[in-house]
Amino acid sequence: MEFTAGGRFEVRITPSDVGKRVSVRRLTGGVAGAEKFTDTVGVLTSWDAGVLLITRRTGESVRVPESSLVAGKVVPAAPARRRGPAATFEELARAGARAWQPVESERLGSWELRAAAEAGPAGRREEGPGDARPAGVAVGRRVGFTRRANSVLAVGEPGVELDEALARVRRWYEERGLPAYIQAATGAEGTQERLCAELERRGWRAEVTAEVRIAALAPLADRDVDVSGVRLDRSCDEAWLRRYQRLSTAGASAAPAHVLHVLGSGPSVWFATVPGGGGGSGVGPVPGEGGGPGGRPAPSPTPAAIGRCVVDGRWAGFMAVEVDPARRREGLATAVMTALARRALDEGASAAWLQVESDNDAARALYEGMGFTVHHRYHHFRAP
Repeated sequence: MEFTAGGRFEVRITPSDVGKRVSVRRLTGGVAGAEKFTDTVGVLTSWDAGVLLITRRTGESVRVPESSLVAGKVVPAAPARRRGPAATFEELARAGARAWQPVESERLGSWELRAAAEAGPAGRREEGPGDARPAGVAVGRRVGFTRRANSVLAVGEPGVELDEALARVRRWYEERGLPAYIQAATGAEGTQERLCAELERRGWRAEVTAEVRIAALAPLADRDVDVSGVRLDRSCDEAWLRRYQRLSTAGASAAPAHVLHVLGSGPSVWFATVPGGGGGSGVGPVPGEGGGPGGRPAPSPTPAAIGRCVVDGRWAGFMAVEVDPARRREGLATAVMTALARRALDEGASAAWLQVESDNDAARALYEGMGFTVHHRYHHFRAP
């Protein structure tokens, strides 16, 4: 990257450039004779007390001592992607929210406070950040189903000063017995690098990072894939829920109402099922209740694969694509995606999006192979 003017390095940024995308070069190493140049590109989110804070596309914050700068300049916004549909951050954020709707929501300016938690006083106690609870996040006496449905969608401005907004957010979730989360994004034009930096400065901690990926829909639907074994339905049945890893319950009869509400929400929702899996309940008759002498017929076996798609105007959002571990590498995930893409195309959609956690290497590789590229990343910040 060119930093020179007339053969000399120049620092051509100042504190007035906070909020802009910059590229800086600095000396690192600290030992005379062993220093090296290090380049950083991202949004300049603050410049205080001789330290620059730069947020990269991934959401990582880099602290750069002003004294180490040897060059710096403002650079254009990240170039438009040449593959996939054109999309703004806000358009995708709103489409994602419509595809995963909470039970309860409230506006704070342009922000949306969202909650989807079990009803009633009975619940499970929180066990800490390392608790791998499939059904959601818990605190006190209530359990929230996924961070997405139990966090603030912080698009736009809250209409009050940030500290007042954060205080209101914390009170709102405390009243519902839930931890306070804010969903904020980085990595695209219009994303919220400055908000992320301010949250970190106030002690909010990013717990999960996910990539939002997009692709053209027609190439997904046109893949030469046999989808005859994929069944599409407007609702999820007991068998589908048994394959869905986020649930700790055993079937639809036990699934909490708030979970079914979130899964069923969206403008046009489709559930995909590939029968023929194993593992889990539903194999063989229930003794004493049919299925032969003295027992009733058993419920359907746990599916080999499942998926969910929400069609919303030009967008088709893909979620909950899961495969029986014993049936992986058989192309089942591709068949599920293709069947759902064809249905979405029939309903008029032309573009696809999905979300995948940044540490899920297998899923990221699958979606890259299908043509999905990263548009931006979002992070769930938890209140201290």
